[in-house]
Amino acid sequence: MTWDELERACADCRKCALYETRTKPVFGVGNRAAEVLFVGEGPGESEDLQGEPFVGRAGKLLDDMLSLIGLDRRENIYIANIVKCRPPKNRDPLNTEQDACIDWLRAQYALIRPKIVVCLGRISAMRLIKEDFKISREHGQWFDKDGVRFMALYHPAALLRDPNRRPETFVDLKELERVIRAVCEHTL
Repeated sequence: MTWDELERACADCRKCALYETRTKPVFGVGNRAAEVLFVGEGPGESEDLQGEPFVGRAGKLLDDMLSLIGLDRRENIYIANIVKCRPPKNRDPLNTEQDACIDWLRAQYALIRPKIVVCLGRISAMRLIKEDFKISREHGQWFDKDGVRFMALYHPAALLRDPNRRPETFVDLKELERVIRAVCEHTL
């Protein structure tokens, strides 16, 4: 399946009830040949309205975080979510919703074939790294899965709620930058 076919199929998805209240599905954004894939949990209100991940206040913070280490959402990374439609009132996506939607992310992953996956927050880390992932203890640590390096960062929305986590996130970002420089050929 091509990117365009995949995106059209995702836009027509009715696998769970989230499609009933969405404005736009939030498929993803960025360089489709990126070596680094960022994965959030699901769209919020701004994302639902615009059809692009991380465009609200948390998105602005994410862009600032990326720029600190020479990354740009349109040039050298790809950003997607576990679920493509907004959960009501920005609640965490239910496991059934994640299960219904995960094949879209798997297809994106297969097309991109990233060398590094960065989970933004505990929901995506629990889904992609390990079920019992503890973001407060395991953020910034590397996990290898089938030759791909995985790391989790605090979700930008969590950093907006708790700015005291920003210094440790800066350390995590510098570690991410170090590994990108070592592993990826064309990212930085």
